[in-house]
Amino acid sequence: MLCIRGVVLPECEQRVFRIDGGVLREGAPPGGLAGRDAELVVDGGWLLPGLVDVHTHPGALEPDAPFDEGLLRGQLAEHRNAGVLAVRTPGTAARMPAWVETDPGLPRVISAGRWLATPGRFFPGLGRDVTEDELVRAAVEEATASSGWCKVIGDWALDEPAVPLPLLTSVVEAVHAVGGKAAVHCQTAEGSRNAVLAGADSLEHGMHLDPALLDRMAAQGTAFVPTLSAFGARADEMRARRPGLRRDLWLAGWDGMLGHVRAAHEAGVTVLAGTDSFPCGTVASEVSWLVRAGLPTTAALGAASWTARAWLGLPGLVDGAPADVVAYAADPTLDPAVLRHPSRIVLRGRVVR
Repeated sequence: MLCIRGVVLPECEQRVFRIDGGVLREGAPPGGLAGRDAELVVDGGWLLPGLVDVHTHPGALEPDAPFDEGLLRGQLAEHRNAGVLAVRTPGTAARMPAWVETDPGLPRVISAGRWLATPGRFFPGLGRDVTEDELVRAAVEEATASSGWCKVIGDWALDEPAVPLPLLTSVVEAVHAVGGKAAVHCQTAEGSRNAVLAGADSLEHGMHLDPALLDRMAAQGTAFVPTLSAFGARADEMRARRPGLRRDLWLAGWDGMLGHVRAAHEAGVTVLAGTDSFPCGTVASEVSWLVRAGLPTTAALGAASWTARAWLGLPGLVDGAPADVVAYAADPTLDPAVLRHPSRIVLRGRVVR
């Protein structure tokens, strides 16, 4: 029987687990850790309940590239090899194939179906193009055909109108009525405002989010997924561009993002780690950006682990939980860079690294 011993985070408590049928059971087996039936695959170090990337789009290399199942498998493996044992895919070019749910060697995938884009608000043909009159019905269809989520492109160009608030509100209400949840892509002030006022379950990016909306977000449980690493990677390129309206709007939004993320955490908003970039398996970089934004290290780690798992309905390291565990030789609460170097990865009760 496989056994694990180490310091469990965030509780910072030394614990012992045994793995029984892919499930964690607290305590050593009857014969003890030295017994012949016990195989101690993790002995010491710090234990996390699997990292989580809540905004990743495996299955393509470029935003406008076609969906590729072979690439999907490889990119999910990149996540797994980095200790990312659960991902949320808020929008893809195609619905997830059935094998994603059954492959024991790949992370758990929570899909939001295809991107839902109204005219002029996304890469043409990449997601599911619908008219504004079709949007509510399409959102319900994607939510019920996926893992319960749908993803709406709430705005697109920084100088163009967002999806109208009454329509977005109808989308969220209809999705909630069937037990689903709605993620909204928003980068403009209007798009972010509409997403919050509509009651979206998550804001993806929120580049020009008005801090005056943070108390409402916290009260209604709207999570904030800022994808800072994706924006940060483009900042120098954008500054080097010739001045213009869209470039200047982008930079103005980026210049305020770190402060807005810190303010969101301080207001009690659930801030989560999502990369929205390639290669996959780089959520440790997003954690570093969250720390740079001013989140306490433990909160930034939680955004990519226990907090994200709880938000997605996945348990942490407790008796009866799925045996998804990542071990580290050093304490990541002292240095988040430790996340880049897992010493052991256990997925669905199997040692994968």
